[in-house]
Amino acid sequence: MAMPSELPSLLTGWTGDSRVVHVEHQPARPARYGDPVVAVDPALLERLGVARLWTHQAQAIDLLRNDTSVAIATGTASGKSLCYQIPIAEAGNGGSRPATALAVFPTKALAQDQLRSFADLADRRVVPATYDGDTLPDDRSWVRHHANVVLTNPEMLHYGILPHHHRWATFLKRLRFVVVDELHLLRGVFGSHVAHVLRRLQRLCGHYGSDPTFVFTSATIGEPGRLASELCGRPVTEITDDGSPRGERWFVLWNGDADADGRQESANRTAAALSADLVRAGHRTITFCRSRKATELVAADMRRRLPRELTESVRAYRAGYLATERRSLEEALFAGELRGVVATTALELGVDIGGLDACVLNGFPGTIASLWQQAGRAGRDAQAAVAVLVAGDDQLDQWYMAHPWDLFERPAEPAVINPTNPHVLLPHLACAAHELPLRPEDDRWWGDHLEEGVRRLVLDDLLAVRARDRRHDAPVAVWTGRGWPSGLIGLRGAAGREIRIVSDDGDLIGTVDRARATSVVHPGAVYLHQGEAWRVEDLDLDDRLAVVSPCDGGEYTQPRSTADIAVLTCDTERPVGNARLSLGTVRVTTQVVGYRRFDRFRNTLLGVETLDLPPSELVTRAVWYTMAPELLAAAGLAPAGWPAALHAMEHAAIGLLPLFTICDRWDVGGVSTARQADTGLPTVFIHDGHPGGAGIADLAFAAADRHLQATLDLVAACPCEDGCPSCVQSPKCGNGNEPLSRQGAATLLRHLLGTSVSARRAS
Repeated sequence: MAMPSELPSLLTGWTGDSRVVHVEHQPARPARYGDPVVAVDPALLERLGVARLWTHQAQAIDLLRNDTSVAIATGTASGKSLCYQIPIAEAGNGGSRPATALAVFPTKALAQDQLRSFADLADRRVVPATYDGDTLPDDRSWVRHHANVVLTNPEMLHYGILPHHHRWATFLKRLRFVVVDELHLLRGVFGSHVAHVLRRLQRLCGHYGSDPTFVFTSATIGEPGRLASELCGRPVTEITDDGSPRGERWFVLWNGDADADGRQESANRTAAALSADLVRAGHRTITFCRSRKATELVAADMRRRLPRELTESVRAYRAGYLATERRSLEEALFAGELRGVVATTALELGVDIGGLDACVLNGFPGTIASLWQQAGRAGRDAQAAVAVLVAGDDQLDQWYMAHPWDLFERPAEPAVINPTNPHVLLPHLACAAHELPLRPEDDRWWGDHLEEGVRRLVLDDLLAVRARDRRHDAPVAVWTGRGWPSGLIGLRGAAGREIRIVSDDGDLIGTVDRARATSVVHPGAVYLHQGEAWRVEDLDLDDRLAVVSPCDGGEYTQPRSTADIAVLTCDTERPVGNARLSLGTVRVTTQVVGYRRFDRFRNTLLGVETLDLPPSELVTRAVWYTMAPELLAAAGLAPAGWPAALHAMEHAAIGLLPLFTICDRWDVGGVSTARQADTGLPTVFIHDGHPGGAGIADLAFAAADRHLQATLDLVAACPCEDGCPSCVQSPKCGNGNEPLSRQGAATLLRHLLGTSVSARRAS
């Protein structure tokens, strides 16, 4: 098939390179237009610069006008914002008391970008404004009294609006629409927290007499309606049939050569070289990297490869820059002054940049949803575009290089939340009681968990049950703790016993769960926060404080630890091949006994240090595979080789779990043993990495058959001898990736699944 003339001729040369695994051609797609049942005011469409609506936009407008909550999961640049902007403008201009709308974005930058978009709607009846941590005190008062479209983020809704709801009484009384943007980010612990924040919001709306309709928007994601419904606790209709046009696109999969140890050639250098080729050929290019440091390295390497007249047209864009720097970069992008930009996910979301011709992805971004979100940044104006995925050396990247069809045929992964996690549920029930006394009818929002949650909070002297209050004859539960409970919850992690990570001058860098503190911020550890390296100077578990100082990032550390796991409850079980799979609650006891220091650039061992730290406990959700000793014997594995085979199976399975759920390998952990105390059998555990669990184990249980087949395909196909980063090695193994046997894991998995050596697709 001939290449389109708009793309660089060098693409033809790439297709002859042995490192090009696959080239996928996606033909152009025409627009499909639709009209709402009741036509939109032509003057409003003119202000928005819209001639006609696409089918999914018309469908969403009809549903929202009829107070039906929706989840819109369509491609990048498919006009999702118009789906809610038009109903909001109509509601704001209707009647003597115009309705209000609340739009919740995951970042302040997104809210600011949407504020510019809402400016086209602004008139004397529709008044948009942002309300976040950057809003000055005097401006906050103005927003509460004058704005009827408020753009904020989950943290500000949790800390700044709900606890002060009496100041927002008029706004909440007239609240018609709640927009929740970037649905695919609301997963795991963060999504579980947001689910409770949205329940608290609806409870207060009911108190003031309103019942808002929800609008969720998302990049492509599996089962968006289910996730949205779990977040807001009400039925949600999903809209996934995208009527927007799309230009012709070529998608190139690039896999560098591997060395004798199975490590791929530097993805950073490859991404820089390919991006420089595109810029040199006259094509505006965006390159995505997975860390701040990689962003700066790739941008610098690109500039070195380009002629002098082009070097200033390539810039890096990432979190951590001053707001003025980011705005300057965005303006240069909008104006077409930059030919290349190297970014973290800071540009995956929000900022609407048109006119890009090419996208280079420096490593698989972790999920299908993110892949298409990033690739869709090029070709937004329906022009032809090229996307290149440069593979790294981890399991997911190499899986897709070995199964290229799967990247384009596999549906987007579903995301999961776990609102019943007591580490999340109980603090939010305390917040709700602080906002308004809890009543039995609040089981509308918390179901059967309300009564037990209130009982536990009463026992902790945080709530008290009164026979009645001034307004209600039924019993109520009221807040009796000290201070404001909302201030004790961080939405991005499990609530409760968090360790604060602070710089040596007292600035808060981040937080980590107590259960993971000794492995993440032990003394001497190199802690990475948004790409910046910090050395841990001290860890005080009693005061829940880790003190860090900046370091040059020239080395990284790996904890050495021992782990034990105990089964607390088994909720359900089923056969998977010749093994038994169980799902339940476990207690993981980990003790960090030391750490290894590695040169970050040469990956060589610099030294081994010992530590004397107390053990930590994590009670969470897990799945576990048990298998009879006879199975391992029948596979020809000697008992002395069982630990290495089981350990390699555990690592490979964890590395591929994101194929079946939106999670990161760092969100899960594992333990394998030739004889586990509770099962009495060879057992492989995969557990949630957060206290109480984030819902990942439940999805792993449902997807186990496909998950293990994919694991076998990966392990059996790898050409290495005993294991490498592309198959069974893990960057976070507490035992230093010992013992491991790739061949033992492949043999075990074949017998466990009863399959042949030939690889099959994981569907």
